Amino acid sequence: MAASLLPLLNHLRLTALGCRCAARADLFEACALLSSDKGQARDAYAEALIRCLGQALDNPPLFFRPGVSEVSFDEAWLMRLVAAFQGDDTASAAFLICSRVPKVHRRNLAFLAHSVSDQFRQI
Repeated sequence: MAASLLPLLNHLRLTALGCRCAARADLFEACALLSSDKGQARDAYAEALIRCLGQALDNPPLFFRPGVSEVSFDEAWLMRLVAAFQGDDTASAAFLICSRVPKVHRRNLAFLAHSVSDQFRQI
């Protein structure tokens, strides 16, 4: 995994810790409710992605604690997806999404992952 994605991975891990006791969010509703305020958008997109990822994957994703050097399969897959969007590699992004996400959830998950990649492009 690229070192440039480590800050994003740690941010998502922190977000996952905060979302552990929160109710799972519906993927469609989360996409509709996201804030357009730039100051809140980064955290809002990350939280929406983490809270909806289990629904999109049909299993709860495994996130390790922030700072852990080991990377879970779910984390590696998500970082590859973000890297594909950041590199404008839509073919790889589509392949990654199609390989794990049921068709009904693909568009919304792609929107959230692409939005997270845009929000963290500056890091």
